[in-house]
Amino acid sequence: MGFQDVMYTAVTMPFNVIHKTSAGAASYAWDAATSATKYLGGKQKIEVRMAAPVPLWKLAAASGPYVRLAALSGATAVILGALGSHRHYSKDEIGQEQRRIFETANRYHFIHTLALLGLPLCKFPALAATFMLSGIILFCGSCYYTAFTNNRRFSSTTPIGGFCFILAWCSMFL
Repeated sequence: MGFQDVMYTAVTMPFNVIHKTSAGAASYAWDAATSATKYLGGKQKIEVRMAAPVPLWKLAAASGPYVRLAALSGATAVILGALGSHRHYSKDEIGQEQRRIFETANRYHFIHTLALLGLPLCKFPALAATFMLSGIILFCGSCYYTAFTNNRRFSSTTPIGGFCFILAWCSMFL
C-alpha cells in the first residue's frame, strides 16, 4: 500500500466506511501510518528495552542515610510531642507561652522531618541535610528547652536555627 493508496483511502472513501468501528479506525490509521512511513523511506522504529524496575526502598537506601535520619527525627518528634502534650502547663500567661513555644517547636520539627525524606531527590543532599539537621537542633532544640524549663539560656540560637532552615530549603532548590 503506497502513499497514493493511503491518500485515496483517506480522501475519497466515505467517512462512515472507513470508521465503522473504533477498532477498524485504529487499524486503518495504523496501516496508513505504516504505509506512509515505508513509502517516504522512513526508518523502522527501534526497539527500546526497559530496565527492570527497582523497588523504591532500594533506591532510597542507595542514595544515603537520609531516610533513616528522617525516621530517627520523626521518632524524636513524636516522643517530644507526647511529652509536651502530656506535660502540665500552668494556667497563667507564662505557662501558656511555654505551651505555644512547644507547639511551634514540634510543628517545625515535624515539617522539617518530612523535608528530610525529600533529600535523596536533591542535587546536593549532604549540604541540605547538614542545614536541615542544624536547624532542627538549633531552632527546635532551643524552643523545646525553653518550653520544658522556662529557661531562655539557649534562646539566642533560635534565629540561627531558623536561618539554617532557610539555607536548607535554598540548598534543596539548587
